[in-house]
Parts: sequence; C-alpha cells; structure tokens
Amino acid sequence: MAKNVTKQIKLQIPAGKATPAPPVGTVLGPAGINLQEFCTKYNDATRDKMGDILPVEITIYDDRSFDFVIKTPPAAFLIKKIAGVKAGSTKGSKEIVGSLTEDQLRSIAETKLPDLNCYTVEEAMKIVEGTAKNMGIEIKR
Repeated sequence: MAKNVTKQIKLQIPAGKATPAPPVGTVLGPAGINLQEFCTKYNDATRDKMGDILPVEITIYDDRSFDFVIKTPPAAFLIKKIAGVKAGSTKGSKEIVGSLTEDQLRSIAETKLPDLNCYTVEEAMKIVEGTAKNMGIEIKR
C-alpha cells in the first residue's frame, strides 16, 4: 500500500551541520518526525559538501516516516563563493562589487543545471548571469 504524504517542507541547511536545535527543530518538530534520525541521515548525505548551504525538500508521510531530496546550492551562494565577496550589492546592478569570468560562470551553470528550468548549459549560463548582474557581479568576457 502506498504511503500518504501529509506534508512537504523546504529548508536550506548548511551541509553536514544539521542539528535538532533551531531552525531545523522548530520546523520539523511539529511534523512529528524523529529529528535525530533526520539530522544523522542529512549530515551523512552531505558530508562531502561541507561549507555549502544546501536546499532540501522533506516529504513527511502519515506514518511519520520521511524522505528527503537534496538540491544544488543556491546560485547566489555559488556566485558569492566563486567571486570571493561576502554579500551582493545593495544597489543591484548599479553598483559592481565583484566579477566572474566566463569559465567561472559556466562552472556555476553546470552545477545548477539539474535544478534549473532549462536544457542546455548556455541557457543555464543566461539564468546565472542574470542573478549575478542583480547581485552587482559583472561578467568579464
């Protein structure tokens, strides 16, 4: 018999650092799942990506069991990491705070491709480039 889905929750958690404390505990606690079990499984699955912030989609079933799917890091996080800036511009594209090369843009697009709504790396590069421009990161060609 198939399990009935009772809830779907989306979170962004640092890789390998999930704990039953807030914010994870406050969101998942009311759902009734075993927090320690989730944290252990998540940390084991993300141990190789330490330091990254990873979105996770948690599906909770009526018998209090759960499944989760780990997505690729947010484009803004990857752009800041590769460009070496702490934060994007407060004025958007009017203020330049860093730069990326075409090759760096391609590597971010290849990383994000499975989660984006496109089929080719070139299309993904356009999406990531738009995010970068809005953050005040210029693309050097």
